[in-house]
Amino acid sequence: MAEQVEMLRRTPLSRDRILRAAVALADEAGIESLSMRNLAKDLGVVPMALYKHVANKDELLDGMIDVVVAEIDPPAPGDWKHVVRGRILSARRALLRHPWAPLAIDTRNMATPAVLAYLDSMVGTLRAGGFSADLTHHVMHAMGSRILGFSQELFGDSRRAGRSGTTNAEPPAPLPPEVALRFPYLAEIATAASHDDASVVGQGCDDQFEFEFALDLLLDGIERLQRQGWTSAHPPR
Repeated sequence: MAEQVEMLRRTPLSRDRILRAAVALADEAGIESLSMRNLAKDLGVVPMALYKHVANKDELLDGMIDVVVAEIDPPAPGDWKHVVRGRILSARRALLRHPWAPLAIDTRNMATPAVLAYLDSMVGTLRAGGFSADLTHHVMHAMGSRILGFSQELFGDSRRAGRSGTTNAEPPAPLPPEVALRFPYLAEIATAASHDDASVVGQGCDDQFEFEFALDLLLDGIERLQRQGWTSAHPPR
């Protein structure tokens, strides 16, 4: 074991090595234990050596999120429902391997490149499955964080930490042209629906409409299960 640690320490420092070591540290000791000093100690280098590869802790966290998102399986052959369900469950498995990741994703001010690419791919799956841009826009809102494999529980850690969402939150800026060019499906649905500039959900979205849309989807599904006599022991497939 000592020889393996020593071998790792002799491996040339790189951005990928730093990110994977940071993920391992967060997996083992929790995201609160992550610091540039602790990470440098694990890697057997001085803290300043890290800054040649990551500018600061924010960039480190963004990179760690992208490492986790890269573990999500690519789309498998099948119809849109099969593909979407499979990828969401793969995302959930990835986040269960890294319990710190949901809160890290939730606290970022902007989505990382890997998250944007994943979301763009999911939107593309829905569009290829025959969904209009308008319906896709609202489906993505209704799915919310579930599309990334986690749900923001009513009494979860992020809620206790005071991240329940406030009405005075600043809406995110629209996608810059170069980002829209890279992620065309996201750019398409961003402008597919009627806009409410004061929305806290995001520019181009009507809070009340999105809330009721998701609520009605859930209630319709719940009603269908009730009529089927659904039980958790024998859920319909």
